Amino acid sequence: MKRRTFLKGSASVLAASIGHSVHATASPRDIRASSGTAQIAPSDYPQTELWAYNGQVPGATLRFRQGDWLEARLINDLQEDTTIHWHGLRLPNDMDGVPGMTQEAVAPGASFDYRFQMRDAGTYWYHPHQNSVEQISRGLAGVIIVDEDEQSDVDGEETLVLQDWRMTEEAQIHPSFGNRHDMSHAGRLGNYVTVNGQPEVKGSYPEGARVRLRLVNTATAKILRIALQGWRAWVVALDGMPLGAPYEAETVEIGPAQRVDLIADVTAVEGDEALIASVERGGTFVLATYAVTKGSTTRPAPAPLPPNDMPLVELAPARTVPLVMEGGAMRGLPSGAVWKGEKMDARALAEAGQFWAFNAVAGMTDAPLVEAALGETIRIPMQNKTAFPHAMHLHGMHFREVMQDGSLGPWRDTLVIHGDQTREIVFVAENPGDWMFHCHMASHQMSGMMNWIRVKAT
Repeated sequence: MKRRTFLKGSASVLAASIGHSVHATASPRDIRASSGTAQIAPSDYPQTELWAYNGQVPGATLRFRQGDWLEARLINDLQEDTTIHWHGLRLPNDMDGVPGMTQEAVAPGASFDYRFQMRDAGTYWYHPHQNSVEQISRGLAGVIIVDEDEQSDVDGEETLVLQDWRMTEEAQIHPSFGNRHDMSHAGRLGNYVTVNGQPEVKGSYPEGARVRLRLVNTATAKILRIALQGWRAWVVALDGMPLGAPYEAETVEIGPAQRVDLIADVTAVEGDEALIASVERGGTFVLATYAVTKGSTTRPAPAPLPPNDMPLVELAPARTVPLVMEGGAMRGLPSGAVWKGEKMDARALAEAGQFWAFNAVAGMTDAPLVEAALGETIRIPMQNKTAFPHAMHLHGMHFREVMQDGSLGPWRDTLVIHGDQTREIVFVAENPGDWMFHCHMASHQMSGMMNWIRVKAT
């Protein structure tokens, strides 16, 4: 592994870095979205103009115990509408933060009060669901940690918030939001990666230390492959939900909006380094370096985390609703698609900024993809006929993947489906309301890949 340098004189500025997690003991009463500046590039570059929650990027980590209540007021000091979506949390529908569906957008100068209980322990995050490509890309994101009643036997914890920025040579956010190349290709891919908004951070742990690593991908398009060296690591939770059986991993893939929790033991020896790195086309680049000091603690493999209270999933009575993804560059929409109730050809769709379709329909529909009775089990096989990956996210509920052998995978709220892949999910419609179901590559969402699911209260 080698360190990445910040390349001058090119629009392809490359860097990767890490910062220590920012811990809050409780939710702040006010969460203020506003513009400002921060030093996210190396110190020989100017500060970057950003949008931030309470003046910091990423926003403060909001920390709770399972069963606590979040009470927060979003104050909008931006010059455009915004909301907060509490990603991955099972909460009441009117708290989900989707403008035009669960609440009105919060206008400049206005505010909105959120209040709900933390049902599930785990790692979650919060971000806007209004003009998501730009607002997240400019810095509006933060982490939520809900601690289990039983604390893990660890010596430390690192919350690593990964963001992929598209920067100019002057270390400013590139203003290319919503361009057609991003919408029709892989999304708004950046050229500068930070962890916790910092250009470089180092830490230290003793030999044998056990650390809980919470990885959160807040990028709008980039799929990250994270490698560990000098650690022995077990994946213990995905998208906040504990695994019944942790498994060892030297690398993990984490798509946009996904979270991965690891319990990792330092195996590097005194005087060496324990590294966390990003595996990319151009090589493997160090994100975090922890100097290793003298120590001797050794432990057995970690036990599973305490499970959350999740519904029983039975495949036999499930109703199947297929979803076919089409469009984008290289494949296109040769048969056209319906947009806003009108059948249109590919050229007309492109002129309207629509490049993708679910079941031959682009964008939001009047009728939901699924209308489910409360407690009904729904299976959705998702066939990706496009050339690009898509990170499908369900609001309000978690799902399990139906594996090829008929077994059920771990609970998740976001699943990456690569080009020409078919993957199937199943969920229990346990949470009444209208819920978004969309690609979390934000450029894809805005250009066709969004739909919704209705769970009837009675």
